[in-house]
Amino acid sequence: MSLDHLTPETTDDGVLGGRLRLLQPRRGHRFGHDAILLAAAADAPVGGHVVDLGAGVGTAGLALAWRRPDLSVTLVERDPGLAGLAAENIRRNGFAARARAAVLDVEAGPRTFADARLPDGAADAVIMNPPFNDAGRLQTSPVTERRMAHAAVPDLLSVWMARAAGLLGTEGRLTLIWRADELSDVLTTLGPAFGGVRVLPVHPRPDAAAIRVLVGAAKGSRAPLALLPGLHLNDGTGKPGAAAEAVLRAGEALRLWEE
Repeated sequence: MSLDHLTPETTDDGVLGGRLRLLQPRRGHRFGHDAILLAAAADAPVGGHVVDLGAGVGTAGLALAWRRPDLSVTLVERDPGLAGLAAENIRRNGFAARARAAVLDVEAGPRTFADARLPDGAADAVIMNPPFNDAGRLQTSPVTERRMAHAAVPDLLSVWMARAAGLLGTEGRLTLIWRADELSDVLTTLGPAFGGVRVLPVHPRPDAAAIRVLVGAAKGSRAPLALLPGLHLNDGTGKPGAAAEAVLRAGEALRLWEE
């Protein structure tokens, strides 16, 4: 049965101002701004292959595919139900010729990934929005899928970065979104495989501390860290900021990698 028809368990929602229509679970893990910001910050060479780790229903990877029609994208998701929705979202948005979904756990070994046509060095860029809430400190959702998507297990970040490093070819680029108050964990875990780190803080408004960071790094780079000007989601009056709206609704890129 085609997932193109809504069921009581799914909703049909628009992102990028309705430019993408995505099926997602009615309950459990649902996409938000983080995935669109991640897609906007990602970059890859012309004609490159991007792997989206922990893709869910494919929001970030497909938003990037929409913005960059030259790229091919593989959506990696361990939950078969979400991966099925991702595959349907690929089809219904017209990306079947250059995108696919693979049911894989990021913690699986290189041989498992190779069997799924993702050998080491297969990607020009990797994007990821790993679970970043510490399950030991925070009350987690009773919905299993939502809990798995948001609650990190010990050493999860290092496992995900190691898999990204394996998938990337020489000078391949990693882009991720993470909690701003745990940026130190990201910077520590990136080495020694990655360098040329670029950090873009995301603030809810101009007078508030950052709540997220977009982090880019290049495999094998020796370039120094760069802290970029932040993005404000809202202006001082609480209205959506023009720069953020251009990214979230119109699909404009965030120049994380711009020199």
